[in-house]
Amino acid sequence: MSRDVASPLSAIKNAEFVAAAAALGELPPPLAVEVAFAGRSNVGKSSLMNCLLSRKSLVRVSSTPGCTRTISFFAAELGDGARLTLVDLPGYGFARRSKAERSAWASLIEGYLIGRVTLRAVVAIIDVRRGLEADDRDLLELLATPPGVSRPPLTTLVVATKLDKLPLSKQKIELERVKKAAGLPVLGFSAETGFGRDPLWKRLRAAAGI
Repeated sequence: MSRDVASPLSAIKNAEFVAAAAALGELPPPLAVEVAFAGRSNVGKSSLMNCLLSRKSLVRVSSTPGCTRTISFFAAELGDGARLTLVDLPGYGFARRSKAERSAWASLIEGYLIGRVTLRAVVAIIDVRRGLEADDRDLLELLATPPGVSRPPLTTLVVATKLDKLPLSKQKIELERVKKAAGLPVLGFSAETGFGRDPLWKRLRAAAGI
């Protein structure tokens, strides 16, 4: 699997952390177009976002599942001057947290996804080795429901991460399996090699209208 060559449209001039929210009332004002990243705990979400932003550790990467407890916002300026906010959602499906804590996280994520007026796209991240799980199906169903605010229809992008962990002979097979289960196109991605970075940026730009 080769590394994708970045185009000027996916080059990053600047990227920075701007805010974090542990409750809906703490969300920053909805001033810029946003794309959100959601997935099960330890699915490689932070690594994917750092790869997109051409940074090693801007988005916190933890070896401990369930570590992220807030919605975090990162402002990015792209090579052509376009601006976009990338939003890191808490990982779901981590059983060691208390039931109350997991319920609070679910309410926070759902409230953001349903009620954020500037949200234009959601990247649903799947570990290609594990395939689509029950929590992932719940997320896709939520994203297909009408929002609680007036905004353009959300674009849902399914991305299968950790593609480099599979032998080349199995990659296409597993991607097709995820595609069939999700009922949506699937983009393969590897934060380790950068494979899929440029195609994902192209889709994010299109969804955000930039």
